[in-house]
Amino acid sequence: MLYLIGLGLADEKDITVKGLEIVKKAERVYLEAYTSILLVRKEKLEAFYGRDVIVADREAVESFSDDILAGAGEADVAFLVVGDPFGATTHTDLVLRARALNIPTKTIPNASILSAIGATGLQLYNFGQTVSMVFFTDTWKPSSFYDRIAENQRIGLHTLVLLDIKVREQSFENLARGRRVFEPPRYMTVAQCATQMLETEHSRKEGVYGPDSLAVGVARIGAPDQKLVAGTLSQLCEADLGPPLHSLVLLGSRTHDLEREFIADFAVDLQVFDEVWVRDYKGRGH
Repeated sequence: MLYLIGLGLADEKDITVKGLEIVKKAERVYLEAYTSILLVRKEKLEAFYGRDVIVADREAVESFSDDILAGAGEADVAFLVVGDPFGATTHTDLVLRARALNIPTKTIPNASILSAIGATGLQLYNFGQTVSMVFFTDTWKPSSFYDRIAENQRIGLHTLVLLDIKVREQSFENLARGRRVFEPPRYMTVAQCATQMLETEHSRKEGVYGPDSLAVGVARIGAPDQKLVAGTLSQLCEADLGPPLHSLVLLGSRTHDLEREFIADFAVDLQVFDEVWVRDYKGRGH
């Protein structure tokens, strides 16, 4: 049996009791380590689980999945995923590959950013499509996220923006030369995301959002030191939320007064927040 087990968002203790029982008896235990990260090191997981954990990077999961699935038809293999197992399409693909080999699968769900973002006080059913923000380069600045945000904004819904992480990535030069040299890990910050969003608006000029659009930045959601900051996008360009992982929510025009009351508690500047709220949002919520 192939078990896909959600680990939650913060540390080794976020795994469910059911998930931990499976990990303890599985023949092999893999940790998917590129779509997201836990806030603790692998060694801490191993100490808590009482098991060796094999780190599975992007190449292992996407190119060598047969190694992960080997023997899973006769013995239990645990595949650990930060958050919920189906938070990334890669894991759907792994299940489909297992099915093609007649390997039974079972999923053990857990909290993910898609549900934990409710800690901001924004109502989950007021969210539209979730988008991803990648690191821009000098020659590559994709803006497909902008179109999805525009669709959300047209009906007044919030947008959750998931921020890029780069783990065991190779430079173009090393890829071209066939050298297995990896770049240091990089984790996008709320400030970087807000800056790139405004850069895209400046380029597209469609008025989907602007420097005064309200947003909430979150960091290490679910951890004891989680941090939330609310303000305009221009303010969030200067915000320092500390270590990863970060996410951002762009508020929709239908933000309810109760949501406003909740997020105002962690406003960068309450006076500015209230001025923008009254001018652009007040009275539009349902």
